[in-house]
Amino acid sequence: MMETSALFIAAVFVLAGLTKGVIGLGLPTISMGLLALVMPPVQAAALLALPSFVTNFWQMAAGPSFKAVVWRLWPMMVGVCLGTWAGMGLMTGASARYGTALLGIALAFYAVTGLAAFRFSIAPSREVWAGPLIGALTGVITAATGVFVIPAVPYLQAIGLEKEDLIQALGLSFTVSTAALAVNLAADNALNFGLATPALGALAMAAIGMWLGQVLRMRMSPTTFRRWFFIGLLLLGIYLALRAFA
Repeated sequence: MMETSALFIAAVFVLAGLTKGVIGLGLPTISMGLLALVMPPVQAAALLALPSFVTNFWQMAAGPSFKAVVWRLWPMMVGVCLGTWAGMGLMTGASARYGTALLGIALAFYAVTGLAAFRFSIAPSREVWAGPLIGALTGVITAATGVFVIPAVPYLQAIGLEKEDLIQALGLSFTVSTAALAVNLAADNALNFGLATPALGALAMAAIGMWLGQVLRMRMSPTTFRRWFFIGLLLLGIYLALRAFA
């Protein structure tokens, strides 16, 4: 049974890494969604912390406009941290049983927005208040579900960043969200030295998946892969939400 679980977890991180390798995101989203099938969200988030931080830090640091992106988005990042820490304890205690349902709803909503290719724009003059607000909302959802794509990703797509700057901005947002969530997990005693070996193994599997994804990206249309990614995410989200209320 333990061997089966270990194989499943390894497969999850390879798949999540592959997705990130092809389209530049999806590692925490896929990992949290699938791991929630076999473990509580807080345990899944703890296992994901190291692979998420390392892969997203690399994505953040590798872009061409680090200082400019940080200067533009720092109010949003402050909101992410404050929102995440304000939601401390949402994955545990009396509210923990709702975590899987909320995770499923968040995944399904994200999938619908992706499939619909819904786009909106935000004027630069509105970023001064929209950034912190979106960051705080993202933080609370992160604290409750371990997933930090909603509403951060649609917002970053809406403020008119160039392609490479957008990828770097996503890396920044995901890195800060992971670090802020790690504070919550540590406060809940979910992070411990016993996770070191499994987390390193998860990181290795994610790295293999990312390499495979980069190879696959050269052979297929990222648009096609992205469509099937969102379809799978929608089905997974619906299943998690229904299972939580069953």
